[in-house]
Amino acid sequence: MADFGHELWFGAFLTPDAAGHHRIVRQAVLADDIGLDIVGIQDHPYLPAFLDTWTLLSTLAGRTERVRLFPDVVNLPLRPPAVLARAAASLDILSGGRVELGLGAGAFWDGIAAMGGPRHSPGEAVDALEEAIAVLRALWTPGDEGVRLDGRHYRLEGARPGPFPPHPIGLWLGAYKRRMLELTGRLGDGWVPSSGYAAPGELGAMSEILDAAAERAGRDPAEIRRVYNIEGRFSGAAGEGLLDGPPAVWAEQLAELALGPGMSVFVLAVDDDRDLKVFAEEVAPAVREAVARERARGPRPDAEAPAGIAQAAPAKAVLDEATRPRLPKRDIAALPPRQQANGRRLVLIHDHLRRELTQIRDALEQVAAGRSDAAALRSMINELTMRQNYWTLGTFCASYCRLLTTHHTIEDEHMFPMLAAAQESLAPVVARLEQEHEVIAGVLTQLDAALVAMIDDPDRLDGVRDQVELLSDVLLSHLRYEEEELVEPIARLNLDI
Repeated sequence: MADFGHELWFGAFLTPDAAGHHRIVRQAVLADDIGLDIVGIQDHPYLPAFLDTWTLLSTLAGRTERVRLFPDVVNLPLRPPAVLARAAASLDILSGGRVELGLGAGAFWDGIAAMGGPRHSPGEAVDALEEAIAVLRALWTPGDEGVRLDGRHYRLEGARPGPFPPHPIGLWLGAYKRRMLELTGRLGDGWVPSSGYAAPGELGAMSEILDAAAERAGRDPAEIRRVYNIEGRFSGAAGEGLLDGPPAVWAEQLAELALGPGMSVFVLAVDDDRDLKVFAEEVAPAVREAVARERARGPRPDAEAPAGIAQAAPAKAVLDEATRPRLPKRDIAALPPRQQANGRRLVLIHDHLRRELTQIRDALEQVAAGRSDAAALRSMINELTMRQNYWTLGTFCASYCRLLTTHHTIEDEHMFPMLAAAQESLAPVVARLEQEHEVIAGVLTQLDAALVAMIDDPDRLDGVRDQVELLSDVLLSHLRYEEEELVEPIARLNLDI
């Protein structure tokens, strides 16, 4: 984690509710007047209660003078990138260079398909986004020749570049999972997570993936803006979570997010004029002052997270139960027995993972006990037996890692999309579970490294024990959360998992 020294921006995330269109325009003008830096508008073209985002941004550009504007983030499957390139460049020209472009690979595929858009798999969505970035940049690059790109999802067959934006429009990618984070690191100008899907304690680990991808691509991670969509509550006393308390508490926590994981753009979801003013006039100046003061002191070690914010490591802190989205519960007992059994199949699958994990822990303790005996006996036979035990333990653990990875892949590619499509309110839960899969994958990588070190040096068995204990804490918590939130919906929706 690092503070990249970016100028701090503060902004408003306004809901494009068609029934409240006068309020939206008024609040955008207010944001401009009180010194906020940016206004973001979500893009869900399939929702009939929402205004079209691009039309709204164009209207706001005509009513404001200095505030930046961006779609937060564009639903790319319903916005052809060649047309989007022209639209974004045109609005940047008309607004005097005040447009940035948030890009999303897509979500809520039923809604997209209902509008005639494609229904991508997760891998296809990432590939399509990468092709779209190439299209956008090609059409913003001056040249005399027509552009030709032959992609699987998007093609250009001689399109002429232009018009050209008066400032370099940033491509800010909404990213949470590894492939999207790596794409952001390789090609993005900015990263846009939201606190509802990526808690503060998760940002460090996600940022590390992004930074490593940037470095592999020969880029400086500091080139990438870190944009955080946030929500909170102003109150008289500090609460336990993020942004729950008086402005001073908000300022402290946002300053830590700037100095720790390097977030530099904070976009507040807000519908109340008073909250917008407090954010602009009290919180933003205090954050800027605190960050400037710390930067003047020079580089510092990784900062401790403020109260209510879980740190990025260890992984069990990342899976902070208090930040997990939860839905109202229904009684599974009210469903027919056949549907109940269908839902509880998930528990049976998880029970197998729990049993295997218990066996690994038992085997590890047996190897540890045998190590003591071998050391005491100083016998060549005992030492050879222990070497065999180390290899057996390593093979056992490696096999379990493959089993767990396969299970999570099936959930990510099959079960989770099916659940989110069948019940839209499950989307935040599914997104959180997918993020936790990424955290667990990181723990498995650390366990694999510890096993390799143990084979080379048997005295490093304790490192394997530490990683197995960490895996146990994280995985058991994750499985419990998944069962609490998904068993009843799987049964009620009668889904085949």
